Amino acid sequence: MSGDEGMKPRLLLVEDDPISHAFMLAALQALPAQVDSADSVADALRREDQHDLWLIDANLPDGSGAQLLDGLRRLHARTVALAHTADPSSERRESLLAAGFATVLVKPLSAADLQAAVRRHLPAGASTAHDWDESAALKALNGNREHVATLRRLFLDELPASVGAVEQSFRDGNQEALRAVLHKLRASCGFVGASRLATAAQRLHHAPGSLEALMDFRAAAESLRD
Repeated sequence: MSGDEGMKPRLLLVEDDPISHAFMLAALQALPAQVDSADSVADALRREDQHDLWLIDANLPDGSGAQLLDGLRRLHARTVALAHTADPSSERRESLLAAGFATVLVKPLSAADLQAAVRRHLPAGASTAHDWDESAALKALNGNREHVATLRRLFLDELPASVGAVEQSFRDGNQEALRAVLHKLRASCGFVGASRLATAAQRLHHAPGSLEALMDFRAAAESLRD
């Protein structure tokens, strides 16, 4: 469970579709989190590891997500489980909730929505990151908490536009524009103590073509707005 790898939460992702698996895996690792994978009921039940949270596909090659959840519950009764499905019907949602899932995620979904759902349902003590660095912000602003609060409000007001500019530059393949936005954002992060976002921005600055780095950046920005 969390604590084995730099306090990252440990998740189990059960998904048999390779494309969906790759997308969800990258989004979850960018939380950051340690992620174990399985592609069937049998594969998931063979795992003896304990996890902070399970993400289970509603339909698997050798059974249903509800059947898998029932089997996992016999081993670990209290782990939170989230279901994911391509079926948006209310009937499907109700049946999965009745089976014991804490929530139902409908695919396709964005990386930000997936990450937000995981953060909401992680148990206490399995936090993905410290979002604000109070000591760094106070040091940058001579210990004035009022100035820190004021600058953070301005920072959060401008953050959606900055994230949008980063994502547009990434889609356009304009690395010069991407790095210019990230450079400005990193300077602002220092004044408000957004250390996680500053680290993610630096990573993307050094690897402007990396989808994983972009997802890490998105997750860090989203966590400040939660």
